[in-house]
Amino acid sequence: MAEKRLVIEHADPVLLFGLGDVYLRKLEAAFPETQIIARGNQLILRGESETLACIERAVRELIVVLNRNGQLLERDVDTVLALFTAGDGAGLAETVLDDVILFTPSGTPVRAKTPNQRKLVEMARKNDIVFAIGPAGTGKTYTAVALAVAALKARQVKRIVLSRPAVEAGERLGFLPGDFREKIDPYLRPLYDALEDMLPRERLRALMEQNVVEIVPLAYMRGRTLNSAFVILDEAQNATTQQMKMFLTRLGANSRAIVTGDITQTDLPSPERSGLVEVRHVLEGIEGIGFVYFDREDVVRHRLVKDIIEAYERFAQREQNGNGRTTVTTGGQNTGSAAAPSPQ
Repeated sequence: MAEKRLVIEHADPVLLFGLGDVYLRKLEAAFPETQIIARGNQLILRGESETLACIERAVRELIVVLNRNGQLLERDVDTVLALFTAGDGAGLAETVLDDVILFTPSGTPVRAKTPNQRKLVEMARKNDIVFAIGPAGTGKTYTAVALAVAALKARQVKRIVLSRPAVEAGERLGFLPGDFREKIDPYLRPLYDALEDMLPRERLRALMEQNVVEIVPLAYMRGRTLNSAFVILDEAQNATTQQMKMFLTRLGANSRAIVTGDITQTDLPSPERSGLVEVRHVLEGIEGIGFVYFDREDVVRHRLVKDIIEAYERFAQREQNGNGRTTVTTGGQNTGSAAAPSPQ
């Protein structure tokens, strides 16, 4: 009979084992031929070597779920243990759970659904700054917000800052009715929607009141230094070169950033170049900065969205062939002209 000691790191043993060690008892019941003893932040396992290795993987996965969701529920424990005790459970669990970013308040997993969404998740884990470029409906913003919430729950960062340019109002917002919050809400609503999917409403309200979660127009980022923060710039095709540089230089110690945008849908006035178009040539190749290019195959909205994107691409190609104009493409491989965006 083999013996193994597991040290519980980066997780609270009380939350991991459950009230009155109820989850620990479930672990014992799932592996009845193994002896499991808890001592402080350690687990002592005795049994067959292969079984002990399986238990270790199950415990590690429970820690991941705990950190992603901020808590463990009975159904989470049952799901993980079922995966590790059914046939080749270890391989199945890795396949099913590896692409889960976090769990919603109802217990629904938020996972990467397409190859480029998975690439964005991998890039964000390896790089401090990641650019996600591609057409609407590909899940760029939603995946980025999920990564930010997961990092906050896992205590990898102390705050989340989400930002968007408010181009249509010239970033002054003065002509709109209402107070400051009412003026900017229409431009930032998609970010609120994503957050409300991933955090209980009361919890989100409390975090925003404490400035742990902050949603601000890009213009209000100037002069700030953001430490221990997960920062997202959404709709970045509407940021000028100067604004893009300003945003990227806000990052402080232990901070990470994801920049999302669709370079074919800029709302900037024609004299100004999109900072998202230029940044690829300025920063590509720098260690710690990654680029992910989405395309219409990543669209996860209504089935017609993919067809609409393809139709506009064909139209833009005909226009280019007809008058020699260079057109920006969704895949991010053509630099094109930001002063003459494709049809909206």
